[in-house]
Amino acid sequence: MLTRDFLRNADCKTAFGSIDESMLLTPEQRASSLSCTLARRPDNSPVWIFGYGSLMWNPVFDSEEARPATLHGFHRAFCLRLTSGRGTHAQPGRMLALRDGGQTTGLAFRLPEDKLHEELELLWKREMLTGCYRPTWCELELDDGRKVTALVFIMDSSHPQYEADTDYQVIAPLIAQASGPLGTNAQYLFALEKELNNYGMSDDCMSELVKQVRMLLSVTPGFDVPGLS
Repeated sequence: MLTRDFLRNADCKTAFGSIDESMLLTPEQRASSLSCTLARRPDNSPVWIFGYGSLMWNPVFDSEEARPATLHGFHRAFCLRLTSGRGTHAQPGRMLALRDGGQTTGLAFRLPEDKLHEELELLWKREMLTGCYRPTWCELELDDGRKVTALVFIMDSSHPQYEADTDYQVIAPLIAQASGPLGTNAQYLFALEKELNNYGMSDDCMSELVKQVRMLLSVTPGFDVPGLS
């Protein structure tokens, strides 16, 4: 289970499993990435973070407000080869990211301005271990009609762990079999399904994939899978 203390104290070289050091960002590189991202901050309005995967049910960072939100122009895709956390080099899984096209529903979190850097440093240590995402400022539409600017982690298709083929018949066996120090890949998938259902959200990338993984694992729909994080 990811916690604030775990992230604060984690040795990025070992805590998430074996990561190729050639891909691992140094603390200085992560700090530079965060600094460059903040330098592109559009204005002085509050900073929001868009959660579309595990940030929805386990954000770890502190926020002052959380709202259902829609992001236009990007869709969920299990397009990130997972060799740490919930997978290994020997048995890789697939992690969620965003790709161009369509739209995505998730949760928007408004960060406290007085703790902004502290919370973002924690988030960068979680999401930017290998620089596989492009932190991008995007417009979100909240469920109450407000439009806000948020940081969104979008897949970098030039990253060596990017996988273009996201057909559920290809990735379901990978997700069903993969596991690592943070748990199984299937636990992540089922947690996402549960969270989307809790908010009355749906996603085209999920239904057949969940069905196939459940079949491979013989897990009954509605079964509570322990160890979700």
